[in-house]
Amino acid sequence: MRARRCTLSAETFDRAAAAGARPVPRWRAALLRAAPALGLFAAARLTGLLVMAGWAWHIGRSPRAIIARAWDSDWYMLIAEHGYGRTLYWPDGAVQSDLAFFPLYPALIRAVTTVLPVTSGTAGLLISWAAAGAAAWGIYAVVERLYGRRTATVTVVLWGLLPHSIVLSMAYTEPVLTAFAAWSLYAVLTRRWLWAGTLATLAGLSRPNGIAVAAAVVAVAAYELVRAARTGERAGWRLWTGAAVAPLGWCGYVLSVGFRKGDVLGGYFAVQRGWTSKFDFGVGALKVVRDIVLKPTLFSLMVALLVVAAAVLLFVLLVLDRPPAAIVVYTALLLLITLGGSGFFESKPRFLLPAFPLLLPLARALTKTRPGTAVVMTVALAGLSFAYGTYLLTLSPIAL
Repeated sequence: MRARRCTLSAETFDRAAAAGARPVPRWRAALLRAAPALGLFAAARLTGLLVMAGWAWHIGRSPRAIIARAWDSDWYMLIAEHGYGRTLYWPDGAVQSDLAFFPLYPALIRAVTTVLPVTSGTAGLLISWAAAGAAAWGIYAVVERLYGRRTATVTVVLWGLLPHSIVLSMAYTEPVLTAFAAWSLYAVLTRRWLWAGTLATLAGLSRPNGIAVAAAVVAVAAYELVRAARTGERAGWRLWTGAAVAPLGWCGYVLSVGFRKGDVLGGYFAVQRGWTSKFDFGVGALKVVRDIVLKPTLFSLMVALLVVAAAVLLFVLLVLDRPPAAIVVYTALLLLITLGGSGFFESKPRFLLPAFPLLLPLARALTKTRPGTAVVMTVALAGLSFAYGTYLLTLSPIAL
C-alpha cells in the first residue's frame, strides 16, 4: 500500500512537471502545512486581546498603553528612544539599571522607527506580534518533525492558550526569544549548524535566559564531535563554527556590561542584584512558596505557584518520553534558571513561556483523547487564558 501511494505521488509529480507546473519551494510547503495551526494561534491571541481590550475600555484604561508601555515594555521603549543610561534608586536600597535589559529588542524597535513613521510602542508591538507568529511556526516545525502534524497543531494552540500567553500580544521579549529558540532547535534537529549557531546568538542577545539556546546547540555539537572522534569520522567546519558562534550573543552582552561597570565577569550580575534578582539555587523562591502556602497572598502569586509546579511535572513527563537531547537541554536550563532565580516570583510563568517543549506531554495526550473531550478541554483552557490575561493586565496589583 505504501509503495502504491509513493507511485501515485511520483506519477502526479511527473504529470505536473510535464504540464509545466513549478514545484512548490520547501519553505512554502512547510508554511502551508503549518497554516491551520498558525490560523488557530492567531485567532486565540486576537480573541484574548479583544477580551482584554473590551474590559480595559470598560474601566476607562487604554488597551494600547497597557500592551505597549507597561512595566518592562517601558524600559525597552526608553532604551530604544534614548539609549542606555537610566537608573532608578529606591528607598529600600534597590537600584534598577536599564543595563539589565538585553539589547536586541530595543535595537529592532529603533530600526523600525527609523524606517517607518510609527512610535516606539507601535514598533515594539509589530515586532512582538511578528515574532509570536514566527515562534508559532518554529514550534510547529520542531514538533511536526518529532511527532507529526496533529501533535504540532495541538502544541501551537496550547502555547497560544497558556494562562500567561497574553504576554505574546505585548511589547515584551518572550516572543522574540521563542522564535529564535524554536528555529535554532529545528536547525539542530536538521543538522544545519550555521543556522543553529547564528539563531542561538540572536536568542542570547534577546533575554538573559537566552543562554539556554546556546547551551542546547553546544551540548549537541559536543556530542557529535565526541561521536565523530570515536568512529574516526571527520567533523565538518560547520559543526565547529555553529558551536563556537552560539554563545557569542549572550556572552558578548554580559561581558560588555561588566566592562562598563568595571567588573568584567561580575558587573552584569551586580546589575541584576540591584533588581533583587540573583541565582541562589531556589532559596529565595522557596521562601516565597512558604509564604504563599502559609499566609494570605495575592491571586497572581497563587497562580504562578501552580504554573511552576505544573512545569516541573511536565518536565518529568517530557524526559520520560526521551526526546532529542537538544530539547531536553534547552528546557532543563530554562526551568533551572526560572526555579533557581530569586526575585519576581510572579514573573516566573512568563519566564517559562519560551519553554514550549513542556507542552509536548499534554499535546500528545490530547491527540489520543476523544475529539469531544479535546474540544471541551481546549475551550476551558481558552476561557481561563482570556480571563486570566485580562486580570493580569487590568486588575493585578503587581507587575507581570
